Amino acid sequence: MLWQNYIKGFKLYLKLEKSLSENSIEAYLRDVKNLQIWCETSYPNLSPLNIELNHLQAFLAAIHKIGLSATSQARMISGIKAFYKYLLIEGELTVNPTELLESPKLGRKLPDVLSPAEIDKLLGQIDLSSPEGTRNRAMIETLYGCGLRVSELINLKISNLYFKERFIKVVGKGDKERLAPIGGSAIKYINIYLENIRIHHKINREFTDIVFLNRRGNKLTRVMIFIIIKNLAEKAGIKKQISPHTFRHSFATHLIEGGADLRAVQEMLGHESITTTEIYTHLDKKYLRETILQFHPRSRH
Repeated sequence: MLWQNYIKGFKLYLKLEKSLSENSIEAYLRDVKNLQIWCETSYPNLSPLNIELNHLQAFLAAIHKIGLSATSQARMISGIKAFYKYLLIEGELTVNPTELLESPKLGRKLPDVLSPAEIDKLLGQIDLSSPEGTRNRAMIETLYGCGLRVSELINLKISNLYFKERFIKVVGKGDKERLAPIGGSAIKYINIYLENIRIHHKINREFTDIVFLNRRGNKLTRVMIFIIIKNLAEKAGIKKQISPHTFRHSFATHLIEGGADLRAVQEMLGHESITTTEIYTHLDKKYLRETILQFHPRSRH
């Protein structure tokens, strides 16, 4: 009972005031519950309101000792800091014990990017003679052509397709909506799927407006998208570590390398902060060299 009421209130705060998605809320709650479990073992009578910096530092030392990665530690600290920010807002605390809590230093590890040739090679492994193959081609064209998150793909609605205007409406993190441009290739394969494959499914009433469905007429899961992409990468002989997010990363990188404005890419990806978008600008050395030779006034001669 020392923790439950505060965690319940935190959950409502994240949902109603921060408008976070269910996945994000669960991640934050998991971080706080990890701290709760540790406290109940190490300090059974310690309330979250009585925790001090030394307790939190001991907790970090414990999770570091069990081999949790720096990224996971940083993620957990972020969740715990959000929890204590909530307690401050609610007036439960006047001093924030996480204020001086430092996260581990993180290297800026960038995910792999597929070249346009590798994307074509992966797409070439799809069997378009099968219903699933036609659907998979449409999904990957949409992931890469619109820069979607996997959650945005599996929740994409038919009523949010505006092909005449060449836009789709996407519901992103925190249920925030944005309009994403969609290219001719993605439109082509989505239409083929809708008109020739999906129309023959017996669709669960709950998912009648969802674009991409499985054979039983239900919405696809995130895991299923990961498996489809992993299998195609193996068939194509691509050794890079790829996931659905690889196509989003490739989308942004190829736009930047093609000369797109960073602000425009930020808008298309649905990032609140431009600093988030900047991780997609890891342009290769050849491109950087060509850019400085072309545009810097002291390099033109």
